[in-house]
Order: sequence, then C-alpha cells, then structure tokens
Amino acid sequence: MVKNKGGYVPFYHQSLLTQLTDSLLAGSKEVEQNTEYNFSGLKGQTKVSKNGLHFYSSRATLVFSSQSVEVIDTFLQHLFERGEIEVGNLQLIPESVEKEQPPVFQEELKCVCISPIVAVDPITNDFYAKKFISPDTDTFSDFLYESTMMRMERSGRFTADQIASFYRFQIIPDKTYLQKIKEGDKKFARIYPIEENGVRHEIRGYTFPFVLYSAPEVQQFIFECGMGYFSNKGFGMIDIINADLVRRTEPYHFEKHPMSVNSFDKRN
Repeated sequence: MVKNKGGYVPFYHQSLLTQLTDSLLAGSKEVEQNTEYNFSGLKGQTKVSKNGLHFYSSRATLVFSSQSVEVIDTFLQHLFERGEIEVGNLQLIPESVEKEQPPVFQEELKCVCISPIVAVDPITNDFYAKKFISPDTDTFSDFLYESTMMRMERSGRFTADQIASFYRFQIIPDKTYLQKIKEGDKKFARIYPIEENGVRHEIRGYTFPFVLYSAPEVQQFIFECGMGYFSNKGFGMIDIINADLVRRTEPYHFEKHPMSVNSFDKRN
C-alpha cells in the first residue's frame, strides 16, 4: 500500500530495490548458495516529473521470483516484519501477496520485458558491455544462450546431459515494435549503472517484445529466474504476452515460514 500518495522514485530505481532485497535476504544460507532470483521495478499509476515517477495509485506492485521456495519465504517474511519500507521518497506498507500460476511452456514463448535484459557481463567482456547489439542478430541470441546455460548449470537443478540437450535457443524480436520505436525517435536499449563487489560498471539493457524458441525447461527457468545477467539486481524479468492474469493468480501461502498476510506478486 502506498502511504504517501505523490511520493516518487527515480526513473531507474533498480539499485534502490537491490539494496532493499539484499537487506531482506541477508544471512540466508539458501541465498548464499542460490542467487538465481529476480524482481521487477515498482508498478502502479504514475506521473512523470523531473524528480522521477510519482505514485498516485493506492497500491504499488513488485514482482519477486525464484525457483527456491525458501528464498521467496525469507524475502516475504522479512518484508512483512518491517511493516513499512521506503524506496526513494516513496513510503510503502506491505499488504498482500499473490502467487502467479506458471503458463504451459512449449517450444515457443511470446515474451515482453518487465525490466531490461542485460546480454553481456561487463566483468568478463568489457568490450561488448555497453556496445549496442541488434536483437535480431545471432550474436544477441548467442550471448543470452551462453548466460542462460551457465546459470542453469550453476543452479544445480540440471544434469550435464540436460544442459547439453538444450541447444535450441533463438530470440526473434518484434520487428514492428522496433520499427515504431525507431520512427518515434525513442529507445529500447539504454545504459544503466550497477555496482558489483564494490566496483561500478555500466551495462546496456534492452526492453522489447520477442518470441523465444527453446526447450520448455529453459523457458521455465527464464520465467522464474530472469534472462541475462544481473537478475538478482532487478534486470531481465519477462512476462508472457496475452497471458490470462486472472486465471494465473491465487493467494500465496507460506510453505517454510507459516504466517498470515492479507499488493505483492510472486512467482514460483
């Protein structure tokens, strides 16, 4: 619930949400072993000013996602224990939690970016970190394929044989959307600052609709854990185009930490 209507956050507020998330998950052994979680920016009825995004809706929504039930439960329990949080100038009171039912994953998934996708890790590839890579190239898909396979392997949930079988991976951007963006002199790729291990980096994030061709297991991993690098810093969250949101949500019940909550959105 928004406590101070008209309160605002910066246009880019993922760094503030990262600080909040890190503090809520601090000390969790599960998080130390599993950093594959993802979250969105704050969503609600907003107006733009020179200060950022002003929230005028009574509620703001944050989507948090992970394959680990314990990570989700730890995040939620610590969030509700605080009772009130601040993100920038915006004061929020945790009120309720809803669980998204996952879609049926097949060979083709129509996606939209909830938060920017980072295709290149600046720590290992400084040359391409800020360089624009057209989403309709094999290079773009290859970078995201490599990062996805690395993260899936690191999660410990897939065998080497399974990883090897996930060789089909192709991103096809919505060319009509990209053309409209170009004609309107707008941008779908921007430079964002991040901090990793005390070192500041600049990365390029992409936001556009696309179709993903891959194995269902890969699609589910991306849906739950995000696509690309820095998902645990609020990048790479996707949603499914034309999904039935009413059918896909239900009240959330804590599995590891029983407690009662009465809008927060999560995936599992």
